[in-house]
Amino acid sequence: MRNMKRGSILIIGVLLVALGAGVCAAAEKYTLRFNTVAGPNEPQTIAMRKFADVVNVLSGGNIEAKVFHSGQLADQKTGILGIMRGSLEMTSDASATWFADLANYPEIGVLEVAYLYRDIDHMYRVLLGPIGQGFWEELARRSGIRVLDVWYLGTRQLNLTKKAGVVRRPEELKGIKLRMPNVEAWLDVGRALGANPTPLGFGEVYMGLKTGTIDGQDNPLPTDYSAKFYEVTHYIVLTDHMLGYITPIINEKLWQGMPDKYRVYIKHAIQVARYNMNRIVLEQEATLLGKFQKEFGMEVVIPDKRAFMEHAQRFYSQEKFNKRWGKGMYAKIQSVK
Repeated sequence: MRNMKRGSILIIGVLLVALGAGVCAAAEKYTLRFNTVAGPNEPQTIAMRKFADVVNVLSGGNIEAKVFHSGQLADQKTGILGIMRGSLEMTSDASATWFADLANYPEIGVLEVAYLYRDIDHMYRVLLGPIGQGFWEELARRSGIRVLDVWYLGTRQLNLTKKAGVVRRPEELKGIKLRMPNVEAWLDVGRALGANPTPLGFGEVYMGLKTGTIDGQDNPLPTDYSAKFYEVTHYIVLTDHMLGYITPIINEKLWQGMPDKYRVYIKHAIQVARYNMNRIVLEQEATLLGKFQKEFGMEVVIPDKRAFMEHAQRFYSQEKFNKRWGKGMYAKIQSVK
């Protein structure tokens, strides 16, 4: 009898230890610093705050995402490198062209080139479908970067100073210093359009336009508006040359070390944030052209878009891109139904 009591006490003790461990595991907390170079009122920053709110509620306060805007923690390049090294938890300032260079993964650069996607639906079928998922998994294996989602940033247009003048065809971009991020794949986008790409960090673009260091830049209209580029430029050329997107990323080791349910919470919250951002961007794109013309006196130029598309097609048909991306990959993605 005494042995039975002693055994019962032992079992109860083991259960209490197990329950205590379970409570500790359930109470495990994470603080995720979420960085962006975008300003406080840009759609992606608003979306990041939405993510922070939703993931906090879903996790019962156990996941706290702290949003840092305007490059408070890092610029685009440093932020991505921070994710790879584990010195930063999350950033939204990432996409395929950055991975191609910083993660030494040139093949993935094909996911972000001029005139690749027909529309936003086609973009999502590629990036969230088998092709995109294959690239994202390989990226995680190679670099320690986990892509969590794809957020629509807007359709990129040319935005030029008055000095640059009206541009309607690729040959008219010759000699124009068009700002591009300092990544080879982005510089190739400028070349595909016919320009002389000039590398410059995003935080330097406004002053570069104002001083004449650059003659133009390309970004979606909501970014042009929030960054106040309308103050230092005169023309918007509707080339529609890229469907811009960003991929919120997290350190892969951190991601794999989280409890399964926390990863579910993060995925749900990041999707809520995506729909929030996409709605804002699409609404802004529908109204900003009129605002730029009426309120800021900018001129909207309708270019020969087919000429730009054909120029890009010829540029990307070079053998070096077949070697870099895999033979026929550009055309394969274009043909996704």
